Amino acid sequence: MGKMKIRLFPDGSIQMETEGIKGKKCTDYAKVLVKLADAKIESIEKTSEYYEQETLYQDETQQIRRIDF
Repeated sequence: MGKMKIRLFPDGSIQMETEGIKGKKCTDYAKVLVKLADAKIESIEKTSEYYEQETLYQDETQQIRRIDF
């Protein structure tokens, strides 16, 4: 499962880093943070995971739902 690391700075800026999220799916996480924080994205630094094949896992206890913003 992927993780989001969020850092809040005294000047009000926010830095978000994803870990374990392959492909363009990480941008969905950024959209959620933008909406929650009423913020805007100033820059994006893509990691090697961004260019990897996105995988989707599902087990018997979880349902995967897509939420569009």
